[in-house]
Amino acid sequence: MIIKNGLVFTENNTFAPMTVHTSGGLITALTAPDASNANTPDSAEDTSVFDAAGCYVLPGLTDIHFHGCDGYDFCDGTPEAFDAIGSFALSRGITSICPATMTLPEADLSGICENAARYRKAQLCGKTAQQAADLIGIHMEGPFINAHKKGAQNDAHILQPDASLLRRLQKKADGLIRLVSLAPELPGAISCIEECREEFRFSIAHTEADYDTAMAAFSAGADHVTHLFNAMPPFTHRSPGVIGAAFDTPSSFVELICDGVHIAPGAIRAAFRLFGEERIVLISDSMEATGKPDGHYRLGGLAVFVSGSRAVLSDGTLAGSVTPLYGCMLTAVSIGIPLESAVRAATINPCRSIGMDKLYGSISVGKKAHFLILNQQDLSITSVIKDGHCLKAPHPEGKPADSRHS
Repeated sequence: MIIKNGLVFTENNTFAPMTVHTSGGLITALTAPDASNANTPDSAEDTSVFDAAGCYVLPGLTDIHFHGCDGYDFCDGTPEAFDAIGSFALSRGITSICPATMTLPEADLSGICENAARYRKAQLCGKTAQQAADLIGIHMEGPFINAHKKGAQNDAHILQPDASLLRRLQKKADGLIRLVSLAPELPGAISCIEECREEFRFSIAHTEADYDTAMAAFSAGADHVTHLFNAMPPFTHRSPGVIGAAFDTPSSFVELICDGVHIAPGAIRAAFRLFGEERIVLISDSMEATGKPDGHYRLGGLAVFVSGSRAVLSDGTLAGSVTPLYGCMLTAVSIGIPLESAVRAATINPCRSIGMDKLYGSISVGKKAHFLILNQQDLSITSVIKDGHCLKAPHPEGKPADSRHS
């Protein structure tokens, strides 16, 4: 495929006019926007042409922290659920996914990991849904969390950090676990990070950790913070906590849920100023109600009620979001985050944060031919292209205000 006449999001995190050439599902060349170049491809290249005039050409989005959508949860652990989640994500421009588990018994987590690994192998062989996002990892959000900051997790299944458990699950997952969230103040947490730092990436999450404990976790090898501001102590002038420790650790990434509910606009703008666009990872933290009507749903075995843009437990605790990553990116732009910064935070940053940036996250020769085509006027989705093939019917998207069921 040849994509021409669009403004392409480059490795320099800017938009520039250029022609993108793909073949065999990979990007093969980036050339000047010259018709002669675009029409004289390599003999092995797919010569179909996609005219992106009036559009931005983005890398496909990558969500490294969400639980489900379209009525399914990743923890359902079935091929049907994985297909539905991947298909819904792809229709919203999310071409690669690293879904999150919940705080569940080891037997349940083991089954989810084993089935996810089997699904990924089938996906690589073309034996799954053709129009579905690539399953590129698993994010273990739990069971190593602090009960006092459990959020919508089930505290009946909380465990202390355990390297042997992680390795058992990773074996079941066939290496698919990319990120492990944990509370560093738990007994054994720091030693677990130190022991397994070469095998897993660790994220501080659902925690009451103070600044010193968080810094100890970063020193031990953690390099990520799960949904910054949420389920952790606030940043104050005498107790900067996890947020201050992350700021003082330039190698760390921080997640933000920009769904218009979890974090106030001023806090989002402050986070971008504090950490810089190169360290922010936009996530959706979406749950199974995403894309479905208001009503009653479940998350990690707990009852959730959804009304409008809010998903809550019976006690009012937020239970994930109902906005896909595309909607979160638009919301960030709508509150003043530059488009280039928001795109970076939803594409290359998440891929770098889980070590998958060699194949995903940017428009560069040798990477996956995954693209999200947006109208320059209103940022609505024009097309989604995966592996060099345009989706037959991408979901029509609106502006940030429409993101609840988008």
